[in-house]
Amino acid sequence: MQERFKMREFTVPEIVKAVGGRLVRGEGKNKVKGFSIDSREIEENMMFFAIVGENNDGHDFINQVFKKGCRVVAVSDENKMPNEIGEADVILVENTTTALQNLAKYYLNLLPLKKKIGVTGSVGKTSTRDFMYYVASTKYKTGRNKKNYNNAHGLPLSILEFDEDTEIAVLEMGMDRPGEIKLLADIVRPDIAIITRIAEVNIEMMKNLDNILKAKMEITEYFHKDATLVVNSSCPMLKPERVSGEYNLVTVSEEAGDYVVKEICDLGDKGIKYILNRNDKEYKIELPVAGGHNALNSALTIAAGELIGIDIEQAAEGLTRSELTGKRLKITDGNGVKVIDDTYNACEDSVKSAIDTLAAIEGDRHVAILGDILGLAERAEAGHSAVGRHAAQKKVDLLIAIGDDAKYYAKGASELMDDRNIMFFKSKEEFISKAESIIKKGDVILVKASRGMKMEQIVNKILG
Repeated sequence: MQERFKMREFTVPEIVKAVGGRLVRGEGKNKVKGFSIDSREIEENMMFFAIVGENNDGHDFINQVFKKGCRVVAVSDENKMPNEIGEADVILVENTTTALQNLAKYYLNLLPLKKKIGVTGSVGKTSTRDFMYYVASTKYKTGRNKKNYNNAHGLPLSILEFDEDTEIAVLEMGMDRPGEIKLLADIVRPDIAIITRIAEVNIEMMKNLDNILKAKMEITEYFHKDATLVVNSSCPMLKPERVSGEYNLVTVSEEAGDYVVKEICDLGDKGIKYILNRNDKEYKIELPVAGGHNALNSALTIAAGELIGIDIEQAAEGLTRSELTGKRLKITDGNGVKVIDDTYNACEDSVKSAIDTLAAIEGDRHVAILGDILGLAERAEAGHSAVGRHAAQKKVDLLIAIGDDAKYYAKGASELMDDRNIMFFKSKEEFISKAESIIKKGDVILVKASRGMKMEQIVNKILG
């Protein structure tokens, strides 16, 4: 990750011009060395954007940021400013979110960038972004999103922390509704875009896979004629006939494509390895991260790497140093057990992949603790049941289902698995109260669910 505050120093007049605002208080003599929308993160010489959200109004926290040494603020309502502001500068803008985005766009255009790479998809986008970072870093000074900052606020804040000598920008773009990817693509204007997979994530909002694909394809909205889209064409929704356009297209697949992934071997906690075929030549690729699905994710970044002048051998070497952000198949030993923490988010495909990883790790007993996959709408029963059947097929020794829809995990598993090896709890609190009597030394335990289930509490309980 980028270290904080290594970007160039900003002047107030420069910021005023970049955001299309107006200096309404102060003399504009302060200098800015960092940006935030969270009053809790403000430090001296940082600038604060008073974002007006659904639940909070940043204007309510301006006194707090002044007390922490902030001397530059962007506001959309001057009337909410305190009377006493000392030596601070106040920039008035029409919309503080738009102002933040405009500043990020301005800064991105100042950087000596060779290429900008956008990454999106229903699943696997953060892992793919991380792989791309390690591939690009073998040759170039590379910047990427902070943590999971992939939305209308997080992406511009990440850009504003890039070092001023950044050569490659790798930027993940997330969405909850149509139009969000387009907004982010407008900021980035990517030269290369990667789409990992289209799956039934946000299906309640998006209604169907066609709508999800359309929303993800917004990443190509500002493509120039020499831009390139790199896709996982093993995904039925990303077949060439669905995603071709007036730009270059590169396909990565387990079947037939520009890059073909073969012989995927999931080594559990030892990582994965696979064969990559490119132009009838085979390359052995090894990753130190778990999850067979990461073969295709990493292959996408190898393909993008060639587009920026990194050969496959060099890209493969970069991938051996990969570390993934957040709670994505993070494997930890503790209290006599091994825990696979994959609690960041979930869809049907990603839960099945996580179960595959569980099955590949040696242990006395394989335990899958699965919480609800949220947002499946009318597919809740079918989706959870399919995962339950998959767990049974993979010979999971104990399936623990937690949540309102988790009963369907149990229903699906019971078709192929002894009911004595299936447990159902309405809440994680109910399970946690009984966890000590259920978990045994030597267990390998997968904990997986949608983010809203907050299943990391179970991980913390098990590991102590």
